[in-house]
Amino acid sequence: MKNEFFKGHGLGNDYIAVDPEDLEFRLTPRVIRAICDRNWGVGSDGILALVPSEKADFGLRIYNPDGSEAEKSGNGLRIFGRYLYATRRTRKKQFTVETKGGIVEMELHLDRHRDPEAATVEMGRATFRPGALPCALQVEELIQQPIQAGGRHWRFTGVSVGNPHCVVWKEKGQSWSREELLELGPQLENHPLFPRRTNVQLAVPVGPKAIHILIWERGAGETQASGSSACAAASAAVRLGLVKSPVTVRAPGGNLRIAVGPSFELTMKGPVAEVARGFFSPPFVRSLR
Repeated sequence: MKNEFFKGHGLGNDYIAVDPEDLEFRLTPRVIRAICDRNWGVGSDGILALVPSEKADFGLRIYNPDGSEAEKSGNGLRIFGRYLYATRRTRKKQFTVETKGGIVEMELHLDRHRDPEAATVEMGRATFRPGALPCALQVEELIQQPIQAGGRHWRFTGVSVGNPHCVVWKEKGQSWSREELLELGPQLENHPLFPRRTNVQLAVPVGPKAIHILIWERGAGETQASGSSACAAASAAVRLGLVKSPVTVRAPGGNLRIAVGPSFELTMKGPVAEVARGFFSPPFVRSLR
């Protein structure tokens, strides 16, 4: 069947997975925006496109709902793993995936029905160097650097885990509101310090091995969860001495477990769910051409 799609979510962060070879249209920015629209399209936080790879078992391109491209997505990778297994593109539980943010290793964990209910992903290594995000500040590392947003002065820690992140902290015992996220998220995402924009996490430590985050994703806006955001915030928390690894990262959509190694190598484990499989209708496909 042509024009098939698979939809899944990781802690409420949902993606549509497709094989472009089976589509009768190209994934242009306009088409991506139309598919991801929650009123006029299928609706999702992005699109996962299967592509060939010469370096890994599978290749993946990740598109944000505004049509831009992301380097890496932790929740997207778990959904992509379930898509590959569910559609029988692999029957292996362990395989590699090449993203624009690097090659990752993945292991699927099956439930009693032999469906992937969770996945462990080796997410690469975090770095705090400005050139990796990129960030315009001329410093050795982006550790608690000053930034202004919402008419106030803050301190942020910049982290790249294959894609860019700006983590802003409050002290233990305090909290962030959704109103603060909606105000600060777009300002920080598009701040002049980040020429390619950035993902944003408003974070607070809540225990010796736990943090809570609110998430504003580059090109997507507010999301209930994000694997790469969890990795970035956990890395920053360990680097600042706020928590110890492994870190439970709590977000509105649920929890992820992030192991942060001595050299900031990252392992993420979290749930993944399948929502639907279907095909884009002929009239909708015609509107995309």
